[in-house]
Parts: sequence; C-alpha cells; structure tokens
Amino acid sequence: MVYYPAAIIITDTNTHTGRFGKVHCLSNAEVTLVAENLTENGSSTISGIEMKSSSEICDSVITSITLASGTVIAYRI
Repeated sequence: MVYYPAAIIITDTNTHTGRFGKVHCLSNAEVTLVAENLTENGSSTISGIEMKSSSEICDSVITSITLASGTVIAYRI
C-alpha cells in the first residue's frame, strides 16, 4: 500500500501545482494534467481527460492539475 501524507480536494478551475501520486475522481470531471512520467502523444501535458466518478490515475508523478469540470482528490507525495 502506498502512503500519501496529504491530499487536496479540487472543485475549482484554478491550476493546482505540487507533486501528486494519485488523482481520484469524486464526481465526473474533465482534467488537464502535467506529469513527469506520463505522456500523451509524447507531451507531458495531458489535456481534456474525461474521468468518470471513482476512476483514478495513479503511479505517476503529476505536477499540475486543472479541472474544466467536476471534483477530484489529489494525493500528495
């Protein structure tokens, strides 16, 4: 089991930065992420990802999270 020392619930459309190891979707969301070890077509910016409630992105180092809609909880590493 991975230990996450803190988390932030994100409900707004501001950009949230830090080092996050997991993003869990609390309500359907559209998310743009910047990650150190996750790419979309070779780019570290992953845009417009639609996440369904209860879905997760994990085992990555995410450095920026911006929501267009929905609610997520981001776990810090």
